[in-house]
Amino acid sequence: MLEHLLQNKRTVWIVAGITILLFLIANLPWQLDDYDQAKQAFTSFEMIKEGRWFYQQTPREHVATKPPLIGWISAGLFALTRSWDVAWRLPSLLAAIVLSIFLFRSATSAYGTSAAAIALGAFGFNLLSPRLATLVRTDMPLALVIFLIGSLIWRKIHKEEPWRSRDRFYIFALLTIAMLIKGPIVYALLLPGIALFQWRAPAVTGVGDPGQGGRALQNGVSAWCGWWPWIASLGIFLLWVIGGILFQPGFFDEVVVREFAARFGETIHRPQPLYFYLPHLLHKFAPWSALIIVFAIVDLHSRNWRLRSVFREMSPETFWLLCWSVSGLVAMSLIPSKRVDRIFPIIPPLCLLLAAQVGKCAACSHGSVSRSSASNLDLTPHRRVATKNEAARSRIYRWSSVALILSILITGGYTIFKVISGYRNHRDALVVFGRDVRHEAEAHHWRYEVVSAKDEGLLLYLRKTYFIDRDRAVAEWNRGNLDALVASTEKAPALMRDLQGAALSQLKSNERREEQGRAYSLITH
Repeated sequence: MLEHLLQNKRTVWIVAGITILLFLIANLPWQLDDYDQAKQAFTSFEMIKEGRWFYQQTPREHVATKPPLIGWISAGLFALTRSWDVAWRLPSLLAAIVLSIFLFRSATSAYGTSAAAIALGAFGFNLLSPRLATLVRTDMPLALVIFLIGSLIWRKIHKEEPWRSRDRFYIFALLTIAMLIKGPIVYALLLPGIALFQWRAPAVTGVGDPGQGGRALQNGVSAWCGWWPWIASLGIFLLWVIGGILFQPGFFDEVVVREFAARFGETIHRPQPLYFYLPHLLHKFAPWSALIIVFAIVDLHSRNWRLRSVFREMSPETFWLLCWSVSGLVAMSLIPSKRVDRIFPIIPPLCLLLAAQVGKCAACSHGSVSRSSASNLDLTPHRRVATKNEAARSRIYRWSSVALILSILITGGYTIFKVISGYRNHRDALVVFGRDVRHEAEAHHWRYEVVSAKDEGLLLYLRKTYFIDRDRAVAEWNRGNLDALVASTEKAPALMRDLQGAALSQLKSNERREEQGRAYSLITH
């Protein structure tokens, strides 16, 4: 019964529907108070409010460390929709949906619909993808661009096509986009895999025939498109960097030294051990990480543990997927500064690798049947092989179906739990408070400001571009230039003693249970 689940056409639509639903609801209630979302949202907000199109600041008035492309997209979306929630979250959501579509189409063309359904499920039902799909961050758009580059290389290897000028231009355009999203991290996630493939492909790729080792390179097909797309895209990124150094005060210290160079040291950013990413990947990508390992062990056991035969008979495109994902993981692990979401771009190639494992079993099964049908000799050995392969195929499909159902239950249950707990714990308390203050200020035509606070997102909820310090707030209030002030509930009583005719409004933010004492009040005349 379970082995037929993947062959049912409805399965793909069910998987796609649940995936999109999880993408939409995973971060509800929407807020900007974690994962540096406020910093990313603030870039596009400053673009619209203050015209800072190339170099922005954080809510703390430090230099923004990310290139501006996603900020440009959010600013354009705001101009179209007039909704900041849509403008901030739609880029990641669209990137997640587009990546899902490209992943499914790639897996279908190479490995069949059943394997593609598993690839789609693996991408949608883990603990990273739904979370990042509407998070105000650059991780999902970057993963999409890196996947488009890697899948173009994969198609070239799969179809044994040489690189043409048009393909190199596509690579240049995609690399430039990646550079303007998050800088040269794209190099760490792609170049080590390309180098490993170019080095080892002649020795290990032969598509089942040891005599064909090196086929991928002998026919003029490789993973390397040439130098100029990589150098030209880096040059465009360096123009942005040089402009920041020359024209933006503090850019060199904040971006070049602290954000980039310090990632390779252990003094500014908190270093993590070399093995940090591996257990997190096994956990966040479960049960698919376990399934990939199980399939690899089963395949190795069927070869009497002869590891060389695995690589010798591995197709070039599958070897590229292995190089792409494993080398990216190793390269990111060598950088002392680590955070789990930074390895998310290796999830899509792992999904394709899993599809290749599933598709290989189906192909072997069908191939054995057709050969036995075509033979006019003694069919008994062929039938035995066909029966054995059919049993293996049934087992692989059964395990994959169990993993798919289990992943839906785990990811869906975890997502629903997080959403319910978010509303119960008033995770969006500052969002509601900011909206209420804006409505009151608009209704009464108040001039208001925000006293310096720990929550960077508070500025965005109140649609302000800067905090003011306590002394300036007192001076402006007593001069009659302000009608209202937002301050932390803890500091409001002391502040009010210095404000003439100040009264505490009934409008207060609910305390978030995770952060007791971090509430805010509105002070009015």
